[in-house]
Amino acid sequence: MWIRKAGLFLLIAIIAELAGIIAMGSWIGAWPTFGLLLIGAALGGLLAQTEGRKSWIEVRSLMQSGQPPGPAVLNGICVIAGGFLLAVPGFLSDIVGITLLLPFTRPLYKGFMYVWLERKFRSGQVRVFRGPFGR
Repeated sequence: MWIRKAGLFLLIAIIAELAGIIAMGSWIGAWPTFGLLLIGAALGGLLAQTEGRKSWIEVRSLMQSGQPPGPAVLNGICVIAGGFLLAVPGFLSDIVGITLLLPFTRPLYKGFMYVWLERKFRSGQVRVFRGPFGR
C-alpha cells in the first residue's frame, strides 16, 4: 500500500521537476538554467557539509555528556535529506533541500518528524532494543 503511494508521489515529483526545469529553460534559456542547477547543487553541498559537521559535533557532545541525542539526530537527518534533495536536479527539490538545511527553517520539519515518530512509537510500529553490548 505505502509502496504505491510512494511510487505515485515519486512520479508526480519527477514530472513537477521536469516541468519546472523546462519552464525555467524557456524563460531564461537552457544554459543559464543549467548553470543555476549547478550553482544550487554546489552551494547546497557546501551548506550541507557545514551544517552536517555542526550536527555531528552536537550529537557527539550530547552522547559524551550522557544526554540523549534525539533532537541533534533529527537535525542530522534533516541535513542528510536536504543535501540529497540539493543533489537531485530540479528547482522544487532545491527549495525543499535548502529549507531543510537552514537552521531557522529546519524546526518546521523537525516538528512533523516528532509527531510522526511519536505515532509510530505509540502504535508499536517502531520499537527500540538495546544492542548486544548495551547495559
